[in-house]
Amino acid sequence: MAQLIIFRHGQSIWNLENKFTGWIDVDLSEKGIEEAKQAGLKLVGYHFDYAYASALKRAQETLSMALDTAKHPAITATYNQALNERMYGDLQGLNKAETAEKYGDAQVKIWRRSFDVPPPNGESLKDTAARVLPYFEQEIEPKLKAGKNVVIAAHGNSLRALIMHLEKMSPEQILEFEIGTAQPRLYELDANLKVLSVKNL
Repeated sequence: MAQLIIFRHGQSIWNLENKFTGWIDVDLSEKGIEEAKQAGLKLVGYHFDYAYASALKRAQETLSMALDTAKHPAITATYNQALNERMYGDLQGLNKAETAEKYGDAQVKIWRRSFDVPPPNGESLKDTAARVLPYFEQEIEPKLKAGKNVVIAAHGNSLRALIMHLEKMSPEQILEFEIGTAQPRLYELDANLKVLSVKNL
């Protein structure tokens, strides 16, 4: 049996400012730093053989602070942009309320909450899953099948793609699934990667 724990980064400065962030590399807010440490308290007693985060510093810092707070033995994390947040294209850097005024609430909701409709020059959740899942299957699944424990710090939409895969959710189900900041989610998996149990810590 293997354990997989995934969690979203703590609040970023642009989360606080209600902006579309996507691939823009912004820092954690003060609240986000505190959330990362709170996540770490929930990881006390868990041991990880491998750690992963996206190529964006808000996920990397959340992972590092959480493991430090948990007093986990030193572990070299692997960073890869396959785990990055959904690329929001032309919306990146725009305030969400102003974007709704410009394009209309209905259009913005379609961009944010449809499975396969991307914002202009950006990615849909379907596009995001198309890079997250091959990386997970090639890089991480063999380790889990070997009984190794893995922790991943990433983003709302890259984690939605992963949760959809692990929990066999439909596109409609995953789009309604809320992922809180810095909330560790624990999966216990058998050697065939069947989910034996799942819970938020």
